[in-house]
Amino acid sequence: MAAPTSLAQHLQQAAAENPHASALLHAAQCYSFAELVDDSRHLASQLANRRGLIIEAGDSLHLARHAYACSFQNWPFFPVDRSNAHLEINQPLSDVALIIATSGSEGNRRAVLLGNAQLDAAAANSNACLPLHPGDLWLNCLPLYHIGGQSILWRCARAGASVLLHDGFDAKQVAADLATLPVTHISLVPAMLARLLDLGTTPPASLRVALIGGAALAQSLYDRAVATGWPLYPSYGMSETAAQIATFDPVDGDWQEGLVGRPMPGHEICIGADGRLQVRGPQVMRGYLDGSGSGIDADGWLTTGDLGRIDAAGRLSILGRADDMLISGGRNVHPQEVESCLAACPGVLDVAVTGQPDPVWGDLIVALVVGPVAPDDLLAHARRHLPSAALPRKIHAIDRLPRNATGKLERAALRGLAAEAGL
Repeated sequence: MAAPTSLAQHLQQAAAENPHASALLHAAQCYSFAELVDDSRHLASQLANRRGLIIEAGDSLHLARHAYACSFQNWPFFPVDRSNAHLEINQPLSDVALIIATSGSEGNRRAVLLGNAQLDAAAANSNACLPLHPGDLWLNCLPLYHIGGQSILWRCARAGASVLLHDGFDAKQVAADLATLPVTHISLVPAMLARLLDLGTTPPASLRVALIGGAALAQSLYDRAVATGWPLYPSYGMSETAAQIATFDPVDGDWQEGLVGRPMPGHEICIGADGRLQVRGPQVMRGYLDGSGSGIDADGWLTTGDLGRIDAAGRLSILGRADDMLISGGRNVHPQEVESCLAACPGVLDVAVTGQPDPVWGDLIVALVVGPVAPDDLLAHARRHLPSAALPRKIHAIDRLPRNATGKLERAALRGLAAEAGL
């Protein structure tokens, strides 16, 4: 079997085939593939005296340039947010191209080890699933210290496509670029999509794919976006699988909440006895940096923290995080189930559900709501759609929900907010 191709090798191949094609756009800067190869080699030579693992924080262009440069040196790259800029790691790492931190939405961030094999397989599969060709333009407004942002660099280098790089998500800037540039692909989390819709942003004729991931997509948001022409591809992935591992294709029929489609080619999925999703295939990580509790068994199965369901057509639906499960009145209640219901109520702009210890209910269901909806109206809506045990017993209005850079709810912070709101 041939060795997997690295990010640097893909860049060089693209430069050999079409040296003057646009490779990377950022603000007023534009690199052709030939220029990006030269820039990466130059930066790699400047990094040579650091020898080994490169840990960097900075803006998106800074992190992208270092990702390319480290690949030219065949060194592991660990992009971090600015709060971890002074992180130091002193341990040998073999066959590792990228170290990436998990989102930490549950308050427990871990560093995932990925090699060229995992990253190359992920890019190949994504490019086949969401056809990406030379000359295409992928708008990347995801943070490059998360796998979602890094994976776009790989996909575009492999396809000879161009990356339109933003420094994080600014809805007005994204809308402006969609209106003026021939963007063909974009990656968004649901909160970003909602913000663009709030601005009245419509997709340009050039846009073929809006890849949605990072958090649960509500049916109401999906319907709203599709009605205005957004080509949505709801997906599921994680740092441990080098991003996208399953994707719903609109040609497969009607979408239902939680549905993320079939797994990427070469991968197997199953549901364990505890309801957790298990994954096996070439995109599964090498392990964690701390070396403990990888969740990969002797047969190569990775047990995730997500609850799943597989239908007769082999399509995966994600039901929520296993660790988020609440037990209310003796019944298992998943916050995502309640959130999905409440999100469809008029006047709800954003909503999260958590639990508080209660001697009667066990977990008392608490809803934290952003928007002008009246609590009585929200409760009446919930009663029409939810069983008694899943009804919110407390409803608190707040200005905004705690979400991380990829749009995921920070569940640990929710519990604190619920406690403060109840005082």
